[in-house]
Amino acid sequence: MHITGATALITGANRGLGRALAQRLLERGATTVYATARDPEAIDLPGVEPLRLDITDPAQIAAVAEQASGVDLLINNAGIQSWTDLLTGDLEGLQRELDTNLFGTLRMARAFAPGLAAHGGGAIVNVASAMSWFAHTSGNGYHVSKAANWAASNGLRLELASQSTLVTSVHLGLADTDMGRAVPGEKAAPHDVADAVLDGVEAGQIEVLVDDWSRHVKASLAKDPHEFYGLG
Repeated sequence: MHITGATALITGANRGLGRALAQRLLERGATTVYATARDPEAIDLPGVEPLRLDITDPAQIAAVAEQASGVDLLINNAGIQSWTDLLTGDLEGLQRELDTNLFGTLRMARAFAPGLAAHGGGAIVNVASAMSWFAHTSGNGYHVSKAANWAASNGLRLELASQSTLVTSVHLGLADTDMGRAVPGEKAAPHDVADAVLDGVEAGQIEVLVDDWSRHVKASLAKDPHEFYGLG
């Protein structure tokens, strides 16, 4: 998958990581960059083609898939976090996270897969999280939804292999975006994350672990979870 000459579409491209990805795609020679958001007027990046898209709305997804039929790089970046716990949190918040972070991503993959096949396979990038691999009180709804997002990438990768579509799952800790701003800790610059993602796609990587924290968490999966969680 080459960025130069690509036709790309990014969800949630009005700010944060999505906007940084769109900018880097333009800078690295993508021919067409469709930037989508629920409010396309919020997209302020010159050079992109803004489109209205709520990834929880099947009708809007179908319309965008028809408008952007030449896409050979789909970046599923849109996501939400409701800070919902599993036992005491609002179940509607958990349902919203799953509907966006899992089912919205899956709807997009299903809608664009035929077009990707028609253009030689291309690539799908699903932006997950280091929280795909660990639980955290007050964020367990997000953990469940991003774990499901990771699992969906693994399944889609196998199902799309016959049409030569690369499926890349992206994992990172904190980025300096609106979503991560209230959380203390070291944060990656969105443009650095975007570069890591696009470098990974061009290298054919099926997982991009952006930071040391993500690599640490992934490695911990092979160990006794008592150690990671500090349980007695």
